[in-house]
Amino acid sequence: MMSLASEKISMPDDITAEPMISVLMPCYNAGETLDESMQSLLDQTLLEFEIVAVDDGSEDSTSEKLVAWSGKDARVRVITIDHAGIIPALNIGMEACRSHLVARMDADDVAHPERLERQVAYLEANAEVTVVGSLVEGFPRGGVREGFLIYIDWLNKLVDHEAITRDIFIESPLAHSSVAFRRRRVEALGGYQEFGWPEDYDLWLRLYMDGARFEKIPEILLYWREHPTRLTRTDSRYSVENFLRAKARYLVQGPLRGRDAVIVWGAGQMGRRLSKHLVREGAPLAAFVDIDPNKVGRTRRGAPIIPPEELKEWWGRFANPVVLAAVGSRGARALIRENLSSRGLREGIDWWAVA
Repeated sequence: MMSLASEKISMPDDITAEPMISVLMPCYNAGETLDESMQSLLDQTLLEFEIVAVDDGSEDSTSEKLVAWSGKDARVRVITIDHAGIIPALNIGMEACRSHLVARMDADDVAHPERLERQVAYLEANAEVTVVGSLVEGFPRGGVREGFLIYIDWLNKLVDHEAITRDIFIESPLAHSSVAFRRRRVEALGGYQEFGWPEDYDLWLRLYMDGARFEKIPEILLYWREHPTRLTRTDSRYSVENFLRAKARYLVQGPLRGRDAVIVWGAGQMGRRLSKHLVREGAPLAAFVDIDPNKVGRTRRGAPIIPPEELKEWWGRFANPVVLAAVGSRGARALIRENLSSRGLREGIDWWAVA
């Protein structure tokens, strides 16, 4: 790694010009990982960019390190605020970004040297795309939990807009620190907002509802660090329950709008928990579908639990029903997808996977 005491690197002649892209990096107690993350950005093949680093009231060496990096390279701009949390830090930083394109980066991740160049070129060549992500790789090797690896494997299979939006109610389909987006489109929707659930997932869902287009460059351009203090592991906003709250809110505002019946496939834990939030949001819960004979014939939240064989009859009772597949066990989604497709139900129209 280059020493922080080394001379400043060469800079584009016109540092006052609007950069091709702004890197938005909120930092909180990131002293242990900040140098590696920052170095990966300053090693980019693209030169015309800026880093807007927001020190969110850090209590470790983060502040001193940011000052050192800004002294070394004029493209590093540091904003220091009292500790306010990730959402205020993101919005304050985005307001300070000078480019119309913004790349997100966390202070514990590592960017591929060509990341910014590739994402800028993609957005310039595809005016209809609002958000472009990339494939990601978890690290350090041997230190990544199995659940995180499973999530990354699923994430990396969602490359084009159709796949991303098809699965958008299953989980967050983009790694936040892998994306670049059009700043004005995000600002027009109010930037990052606080609802008590993940701020990035909320943004993807709002953009989806607004008709935005998502794509990914099908190459690994971000190395995603796994560690015990990662925000998604320590902040309650990233709990399963809060993800379910977000899904229910936007399902009701989007795919469930105008429906006269919601049939939840899965009367187990996931379906039961999601249905609670759907009912709170005003969804017309009609029935559950389950293959477990011990569940069939019972009720959940006043709705009967029926076997798959009765789905056709129940479907015919309503003018505009929808099925939500809410079974979280591994392999279940593919089996439900096959079953519903064989019945002529169209994914993304007649039914949605939500787990």
